[in-house]
Amino acid sequence: MSSHQGAATVRGVARSSRAGQGRSARHGLGPIQVFLMAWRSLSGNVMRSVLTTLGIIIGVASVVALTAVGTGVNAGVEQSIANLGTNLLTVSGSFGGFGGGLVRGGPRQSVTVADAEAIRDAGWESVAALAPVVQTNSQLKNGSLNVNATVIGTWPEFAEVRNTPPESGTFFSQADVDGRNRVVVLGSDIASELFPDGSAIGGTVKIVGVSYTVLGILPDKGAGGNSTNSNVLIPLSTYLQRVGRSSAVGQPTVQSVYVQARSADDLKTAQTLIENLLDVRHGTQDTRDFQVQNQGDVLASFSEITGTLTLFLGSVAGISLLVGGIGIMNIMLVSVTERTREIGIRKALGAKPRDILAQFLTESSLLSVGGGLIGIGLGLLLAFVVLPRFGLNAVATPGSMIVAFGFSAFVGVFFGFYPARRAASLDPVDALRYE
Repeated sequence: MSSHQGAATVRGVARSSRAGQGRSARHGLGPIQVFLMAWRSLSGNVMRSVLTTLGIIIGVASVVALTAVGTGVNAGVEQSIANLGTNLLTVSGSFGGFGGGLVRGGPRQSVTVADAEAIRDAGWESVAALAPVVQTNSQLKNGSLNVNATVIGTWPEFAEVRNTPPESGTFFSQADVDGRNRVVVLGSDIASELFPDGSAIGGTVKIVGVSYTVLGILPDKGAGGNSTNSNVLIPLSTYLQRVGRSSAVGQPTVQSVYVQARSADDLKTAQTLIENLLDVRHGTQDTRDFQVQNQGDVLASFSEITGTLTLFLGSVAGISLLVGGIGIMNIMLVSVTERTREIGIRKALGAKPRDILAQFLTESSLLSVGGGLIGIGLGLLLAFVVLPRFGLNAVATPGSMIVAFGFSAFVGVFFGFYPARRAASLDPVDALRYE
């Protein structure tokens, strides 16, 4: 505050204090008067007020933006897992890695078609449906057009288990599996590239030089490792006969068997039954050559990881709030020093210590609350306008905004109390003599 502003403030305080001296001496200043005096003091130097709240603004904006993005990432993971199918168990070799397209694969394939049939024939109430899958990459042709795709051999139940019903046309049937028919269901990207005129249904494509009739087209699942857009599905029996055959002890193997439980509550029961059955079939009670992955466990693990990461990032951003609080305390201490004569005049004219305390606390609170509101607006702008341009999706989290705003208000009161207390305890005689 400049000396000219300080002198003007002192004259204004003296006039207002003389006008209300009798009332102030008896009752003290009202809340509106305290607020107006605090507002006049802050608006007298707008630039300093804005710079003082900068730490609060950055802290609140960071907390709001990071928690919104963290929640968005978690929602994206949940949606990606949900695209795999609901209440899903995945049976695969114990040392499988992640292959392209939909399914899990790897160099060690120990799960066989006979294993999938045994699970199906067991007739457990906890199991609703299942579909074994085996895949390879191959080139598809339609006339002069060709495209690389992931060819998947499976059962008709795949559409139900993996939540992938055709968007147009139909899926192949059990009769197609039994008859080893040359039929195919195309992913949306494959269909649009091979049939740009939209005449895919009923058309033919060639896989490894053999013609297949197109029965249906899968819906657009978007980008990502679980997308079906670049996949084509054919009957498992046809795949083993015409595309590729892998075996373990003479039996055709698959990379995964997807098992759908009847409900989320049945996942653990179905997992235990499958593990016990395959232990007996593989003779691997001690060291298993297979694994059964529970979709619920995967989702819980991802949610825990993203939740911890979001909490960590929010906590780091919250440090800015503490730094901002220290900045508020520092500037309020400077303000007390600059306005010592003003405080002395007010006390000489009858102002009570609680009036001085209330005014300085109101000033610090206005700084923190104003910074908190600006920070929320800036955080939402970052989360929903700026960061999506970099591929980061955000989900609004009112809870984080309330917590960040509440903490910023608390910081203003906490760090503003000491300067306010110091101002209220000044001796009026010493204050009037201060130069």
